[in-house]
Amino acid sequence: MNQLLEAFILGNTAILTNVCILPLYPGLIAFMAGNAANERARKATKWLGLLVLLGVLTLMTVVGALLYVFQQSFGAIFPVLLPSIYGIIILLGLLMLTGRNPFNRLSTVQMPALRNPYVGAYVYGLLLGPMTLPCAGPIILSAFLLGANSFTDLADGLLYFFAFGLGFGWPLVMLPLLAAPLQRRFTGWTTGNYKLLTRLSGVLLVGIGLLGIYVDLLPMFV
Repeated sequence: MNQLLEAFILGNTAILTNVCILPLYPGLIAFMAGNAANERARKATKWLGLLVLLGVLTLMTVVGALLYVFQQSFGAIFPVLLPSIYGIIILLGLLMLTGRNPFNRLSTVQMPALRNPYVGAYVYGLLLGPMTLPCAGPIILSAFLLGANSFTDLADGLLYFFAFGLGFGWPLVMLPLLAAPLQRRFTGWTTGNYKLLTRLSGVLLVGIGLLGIYVDLLPMFV
């Protein structure tokens, strides 16, 4: 129990100390704003954050398992992973600065499953998952490494990782829950200020991407 509490606290500190966790939050706000006019999405609002977090953690678990199977380390893929991640963050931010919100496209995709707001939120979490890998990837990979010879050790490692994930992801869960009781006001506000909110989220994403390049990427080449 003490280890799980330690992991949860560590996850909380990651919100403020790890650049790659930050895109989750303006991204979620933009996602909610993009779905505010969708009646089914409005009814599902309070569950969106939890499903996004589950998508993020699922993607990270799958990547950790694949790296373990192929005996690779995150250090080996960082030189390719980091430029791609921060480049995508900046690109998304620039799109949003022009008033286009790429996060509301999931509800209009022609696949019936993605029109479901619950599935859309989960898929959105899967898409955001790679952005968090530089921060939390080594933790999930260590869970597979430590549990290589014991199911009990693997279960303990995965519990530690999910406690860490809950630590950095609980604001994702709480934000839609807080917005749900104020659904009409929230919907009216996001609809009336949609372009402003989209551009502000874009500014945040571009800033986070540039900060990530400065903090995580440049030191690799200096």
